[in-house]
Amino acid sequence: MSVITVLVADGVPGHQLTVPSMVFAAATHAFPRVRYEVRVAAPGRAVTTGEPPLSLVTPWGPEALDGADTVLVTGYTAYREPLPPGTARALRACADRGCRMAAIGTGVFALAAAGLLDGRRALTSWPHQREFARRFPRVRARSTGEPTVADGPFHTSAGVFGGLDLCVDLVERDHGTRVAAATARRILLPLHDKVVADREELDREAGDRLSVEETVRWLEAHFHRPLTLADIAGHARISVSGLNRRFRARTGLSPLQYLLEIRLHEAQLLLENTDVPVERIALRTGFGSPANLRHHFQRRTGTAPRTYRTAHRALTVSLTRDEES
Repeated sequence: MSVITVLVADGVPGHQLTVPSMVFAAATHAFPRVRYEVRVAAPGRAVTTGEPPLSLVTPWGPEALDGADTVLVTGYTAYREPLPPGTARALRACADRGCRMAAIGTGVFALAAAGLLDGRRALTSWPHQREFARRFPRVRARSTGEPTVADGPFHTSAGVFGGLDLCVDLVERDHGTRVAAATARRILLPLHDKVVADREELDREAGDRLSVEETVRWLEAHFHRPLTLADIAGHARISVSGLNRRFRARTGLSPLQYLLEIRLHEAQLLLENTDVPVERIALRTGFGSPANLRHHFQRRTGTAPRTYRTAHRALTVSLTRDEES
């Protein structure tokens, strides 16, 4: 069990509050061997930014830092003010005992104010870059140009989707890219460019990986066709059993599972970024019929394609309008 303590303060952006729980819960539900416990802790009264503002009542106070494996500090509106009494000391105590420390948005000001980032690289959003550099000249500050920055046990992120980038990155560091990819797919946000199989597993199966590499690329180029397992084995010029074994070594999935992942990925991209009707998306992604697309999409995301498109666009508009912290 890995304990993630999310430390929030007054003026936390709503999406930064909810994303950590979404990501770590998705990872826990997708893989039995992955176990995260998320504790949201507030040193006092906290109200979210945005409309409508939400007043937070958390079961945890600063004492939740004591048992944390990872401390994640969200953004907050009072980042220009001194830290609440005892907060800097508590953060330093966590770092001293080897706790992984992370911050989203203006949460980086709290880590820097506690003296934890001196001499280290850290990421801050471009509207706050000058102020951050002026207040903390010993921190090697970077503006938004990459989603996350890691320097030893300290992880920082910026931007509207910075919390998602950071949390998925932490999952990948804990459990590999396969788990991170599956976690990202379970969340109604743009998919991250993650490889499906774990890198260490691929290295151990290098020979098998190379033998089906051409077929993997062929599937990625012809996913829209009505392919069968026999078609795929024929292209690879090996038996079906050999194909299954080598495909799992290369991708972590069976050939048909991998084909389904490609089709769902493409369908999600079309739903997120185009106005192409669902009927045409079903044809363009190899599902053949809207009913078949709806069946697989519902099983994967828990929602219908049209509902997904509406929810994704509403969420994107809401996040981009939220005051960046």
